[in-house]
Amino acid sequence: MTVDHLDHLVITTQDLEKCLHFYVDVLGMALDDANGRYAVRFGNEKFNIHRKKAEFLPAAQNVTYGSQDLCLIVRGPIEAVKAELEAKGWPIEMGVVERAGALGPMDSVYVRDPDGNLVELSVYR
Repeated sequence: MTVDHLDHLVITTQDLEKCLHFYVDVLGMALDDANGRYAVRFGNEKFNIHRKKAEFLPAAQNVTYGSQDLCLIVRGPIEAVKAELEAKGWPIEMGVVERAGALGPMDSVYVRDPDGNLVELSVYR
């Protein structure tokens, strides 16, 4: 077997409205609310949004709000990403820092979503 790429992951939220505001309005992802289910899409990937623990089965064994640590690659200079977040009034957890990504050196800004998940927004150098 050879793993090729990530298709989707699941985020469980305590507050659907706040969660969707962050991922759609702040980060600019596209909302997919077909069939009474919620997801946000970007590129060829998506995050399924569950409104309660183990909403759909099978599910992770220990679903906990705010336990995700995500890294998303974004376009544009990282300083512009930080400035856009600030202009939208979203709190910055940590400003521009150097990190090592899967493909090499990158610069990152950290924020938290409404459930406390850590979201790293990164630009490769």
